[in-house]
Amino acid sequence: MDLYGNSVLLVIDVQNDFCPGGRLAVKDGDRVVPFINEIMDKFGKVVATQDWHPEDHLSFASNHPGKEVMEIETIDGIEQVLWPDHCIQGTEGANFYPGLNIENISLILRKGMDKRIDSYSAFFENDKKTSTGLDGYLRNLHIDTVYLTGLATDYCVYYTAIDAVKLGYRTNLFIKGSRGVNFPEGNVERAVNDMKERGVKIIE
Repeated sequence: MDLYGNSVLLVIDVQNDFCPGGRLAVKDGDRVVPFINEIMDKFGKVVATQDWHPEDHLSFASNHPGKEVMEIETIDGIEQVLWPDHCIQGTEGANFYPGLNIENISLILRKGMDKRIDSYSAFFENDKKTSTGLDGYLRNLHIDTVYLTGLATDYCVYYTAIDAVKLGYRTNLFIKGSRGVNFPEGNVERAVNDMKERGVKIIE
């Protein structure tokens, strides 16, 4: 039953590597799954994203000799957190977390496939210019409102929300359906406050 009209549910990166036991685990990341499954059938369209990195991706600390995980570097003018290797194409870590209802997903959008640039947002890569194609897909469906869930609140969810607002979508976040990395400390609170200030509706 589509209760949300011309809207889409964006399920961001609910993958094994971002859940407990994964290589870049978000605390309680798996707990978003029951909530997401519960609300999915209220939307006519559901889009799920996957981080889908090559092994030599620039965001991996292992590809920067002498650097440590969670160091922050500036690469080609873009600030980059150096993450543990995660969501490598075709690996178990890149798969959706078990129990996520993928039958209701209309489109799976894979991002971060270019080894030279990371991609937090579902709309643009981190150069803020290279489109993933999601905006065109939604506009062709006459969708004007997005609802966000997934991982992580202060990174991929946050950047997706900010880009959605910039592109003119009415943007909402189901806070119960999202969890954050919280790096650096306090980052989740900062991200939520910034989303509010930019016009994202936080649904408690």
